[in-house]
Amino acid sequence: MAISSAERPIRIWWQSYVDSTLGGPYLEHLRPHLERLRGPHTEIAVHEMTPPDSYAHPLMELRCARLAVQNAIRAEREGYDAVAFGHMQDSGLWEARSAVKIPVLSLGETSMLHACTLGTRAGIITINPGFVPGFFQQIAKYGLRQRVPYVLSVSYQPGEMMQSFRSATDATRVIAEFRAQAERLVAQGADVVIPGGGIPMLLLGENQVREIGGAPVLDGLHALVKHTETAVILRRESGLETSRLADFRLAPDQVVEQFLEP
Repeated sequence: MAISSAERPIRIWWQSYVDSTLGGPYLEHLRPHLERLRGPHTEIAVHEMTPPDSYAHPLMELRCARLAVQNAIRAEREGYDAVAFGHMQDSGLWEARSAVKIPVLSLGETSMLHACTLGTRAGIITINPGFVPGFFQQIAKYGLRQRVPYVLSVSYQPGEMMQSFRSATDATRVIAEFRAQAERLVAQGADVVIPGGGIPMLLLGENQVREIGGAPVLDGLHALVKHTETAVILRRESGLETSRLADFRLAPDQVVEQFLEP
């Protein structure tokens, strides 16, 4: 008997933007979390990034974007069905879509789009004020200014929240800071709260923080897993492919090879 499209294994390359040196506690919790979320016929391979994204700055995002796109190309060549960038800033997302034929999704775009199905005015709480301008640029790029009008912040560098996965005291403190900012969002009119990164999403999810002030708190990691699985299934069953008419025009082979050069 032939295996149906829904039963064929779905292989997802999950691209983290940290590595074990910076994000060890996070990655130790992320891998089993993704295992719980994946479908029964899905395999998720978490790939680290070295050097990691360790500082809130556009130059850091540009460097990480290049590594992420290179890895998306590698994923396609190794037979993966899709790539998921587990990074809220989506660095390299559009470029990766123009470099490979398989679906490429990312944490920021997916979280914002799914939030639009849950409410009408979502707000993001990022981990560092340095990320705030970039989030407003993303929101504008995705045409979501009316649907995601708010961005607030706590104040951590990407690696500074790691102890929250090993210390209940640290976790309580970080969650309290996120809760305070979420309450500000709700007071301003937000009806969905998006934690601005995989680290706070995972921390809040593990501590069962599902709503604040009546607003749902989105676990974008869960959304990204399911949206990526769905993208693969739709491609298999209906031939739904990435549009090549505009921003995601597929790069010629020689352009890809030049990009991969050291």
